[in-house]
Amino acid sequence: MRLIVTLILLLFIAAGIALGALNADLVGYDLGFAHMELPKGAALLLALVIGWLLGGLTAWLGVSFGHRRQRRQKPAGKTKTTPAGA
Repeated sequence: MRLIVTLILLLFIAAGIALGALNADLVGYDLGFAHMELPKGAALLLALVIGWLLGGLTAWLGVSFGHRRQRRQKPAGKTKTTPAGA
């Protein structure tokens, strides 16, 4: 299993190197408050990382708020029951 993971990792590293080498042209980005010139490959990698982080943050917040909502609703749903013999 470790060999398969290593081979897949090496494949993605090779693809990343090829993508960066084939897209070495500089591209200008004007963000309104800053102007940057990045290689296309670096800009693509940066967009991928930002999207991955924002997606993970969104998923984490969604799960966190869901758990918090369940904890708040749990005590309200409990009813006090008395034993049948009392």
